[in-house]
Amino acid sequence: MGLKKKNIVFIVLCFSFSMANAQYEIKPETGYTPQIGIMVDMLEDLRFRIIELTKDLDQNETDFLFDDKANSIGALLMHLVANESYYQIETLEGRSWTEKEKEFWGVAGGLGEKSREEFKGKPIKYYLDLWEEVRKKTLEGLKNKDDEWLAANIDEGINNHWVWFHVMEHSANHMGQIALVKNRLPK
Repeated sequence: MGLKKKNIVFIVLCFSFSMANAQYEIKPETGYTPQIGIMVDMLEDLRFRIIELTKDLDQNETDFLFDDKANSIGALLMHLVANESYYQIETLEGRSWTEKEKEFWGVAGGLGEKSREEFKGKPIKYYLDLWEEVRKKTLEGLKNKDDEWLAANIDEGINNHWVWFHVMEHSANHMGQIALVKNRLPK
């Protein structure tokens, strides 16, 4: 078999393998306008992957800090939920956090020493259930919006699409941190 034919066979095999093992196909979720449906599909995929990464952690693993500047997986999850809550209220409800909401979510909005102290002793289920609750409100709110709203500016140079893209990129970024912390867990 000549080199050219071997290369073609190799390319076909690689393509077939990658197609057979494709991980995901992005499609708009039903019940939403097309662009929002695509965004919802991606938001849900990221949340699902983070849940899969964390759902079986015990209390020590949820609270583990690999050094004095690290954040625990629990704190990182709480941060993701607080981030989504903030943007959900700002963009879907058109308001800011109330004082009560700010008191509950504020520490999680930023990560650091205070969050390392506050977010421990809660099982992983606490954070995942809280995320489920916030996500449910997000999904319901997005059902009442359309693609025109998604493209609309909320401030100079910032539209709703960017805000929700930011929620996704934030989740992807912290998914990497969660994986790093998980890989550092004591054996």
